[in-house]
Amino acid sequence: MLRTLHQTRDQSWLYRLVGIAVFTVLTIISARVSIPLEPVPFTLQPLAVVLSGMVLGWRDGLLSQALYVALIAAGLPVDAKGIGSAALVGPTAGFLIGFIGAAGAAGWLAELGSKQMWQRWSAGIVGMIVIYAVGIVVLQKVTGMDWSKAWSVGVAPFIVPDLVKALIAAALTEGGRRLMMRGSSI
Repeated sequence: MLRTLHQTRDQSWLYRLVGIAVFTVLTIISARVSIPLEPVPFTLQPLAVVLSGMVLGWRDGLLSQALYVALIAAGLPVDAKGIGSAALVGPTAGFLIGFIGAAGAAGWLAELGSKQMWQRWSAGIVGMIVIYAVGIVVLQKVTGMDWSKAWSVGVAPFIVPDLVKALIAAALTEGGRRLMMRGSSI
């Protein structure tokens, strides 16, 4: 049975900040596991993104990804291409911004009910869809490519790998929450 994190009552603000920071760092690290495709690289970031929401809950998961995007906006080269704030005006901008909503959506659905593996996987898939929805719109606008081309380079190659990432996140959620709960009682 999935453990529920009582984030606002049982955890100190400091402990919650540590959780947010840990998932921000995991997102940064997962950007380094990259296959340089153009215009959108393949990374492990979507795994870290949906996992952040599913483990921390929708608010803190969303905040971890907002912090990640803020670090990029501040010019730190923590994106997959290492270009800092330029990533937020390029073809990957929508995917990066979509991370925020994806963590929130996956976390919210996981909080609603994710006692079974298929429910957690579904929450992860919805998070991936949020990334795609925001990402493809910005990709199309920034590059000027038609919708079919934007789909074929920005979404289609990632669907199967991202389904696997959502499944891995679903499998890790229970253990991640247990670890967070154990850490909060120290």
